[in-house]
Amino acid sequence: MEERSVNQTGPLVSIVTPIYRCGNVLADTVASVQAQTMPDWELLLVDDCSGDGTYAVAEALAREDSRIVLLQTERNLGPAGSRNMALDRARGKYLAFLDGDDLWKPEKLEKQIAFMRQTGAHFSCTAYDRVAGDGKTVLGRVTPFPKADYKKVLYYANPVGNSTVLLERETLGDTRIPEIRKRNDFALWLAVLKKTDYVYGMQECLGCYRLQEGSVSSKKLDLLKYQWQLYTKVEKLNALQVAGAFAGLCYIKAFHPTWH
Repeated sequence: MEERSVNQTGPLVSIVTPIYRCGNVLADTVASVQAQTMPDWELLLVDDCSGDGTYAVAEALAREDSRIVLLQTERNLGPAGSRNMALDRARGKYLAFLDGDDLWKPEKLEKQIAFMRQTGAHFSCTAYDRVAGDGKTVLGRVTPFPKADYKKVLYYANPVGNSTVLLERETLGDTRIPEIRKRNDFALWLAVLKKTDYVYGMQECLGCYRLQEGSVSSKKLDLLKYQWQLYTKVEKLNALQVAGAFAGLCYIKAFHPTWH
């Protein structure tokens, strides 16, 4: 897809948030954005035909804050399609991703932007806590590599937390998310790493990933077929590379089970 230039008159950060049947926790997620010490942002909420009360919750939140833009898909597209709809509207110099049930620490954007400016990074992520559905009980912490290239991210089965990512668009342009139902965030990171050498990982914990029963990412066995689809159809790896990637996944499951 043809890339377009970044609109410099927009906010500093565009936050991409697909929402689907998360009305019970969405207000907390949005509040964690509104609590940011860096207030120059827009929050793009995309309701993916939730069919419950999620849209009404989002609508009320958008009425109260002009920085929130509410969009809705015409049919259920899944996270990739929803994120791409938001990307079509994004105006910021930086792109951030935040799932509808995750949370940010108040200094997330301010500290991460400063980190990227200091290191010259175009792609960064941070450590994050895995928390229970209550959003408070910490189940474990995931800390990224200080620096990882395409191969490291591929063979270590995506050590990048979606809701911790920040991309600098002026250099990277707009990479669209591959239209696979799951593992599309992993596919996006690999696509970005074909444009820049590394993803730089902040060791400080600046977010919380909420584990909820029935979420897309909670169905572990089902993810394996999408992992295969990512390796073969999106990345077009050969048999040896696919074997290496799955070996890396098995290693992570055995020795770093909190990563996924």
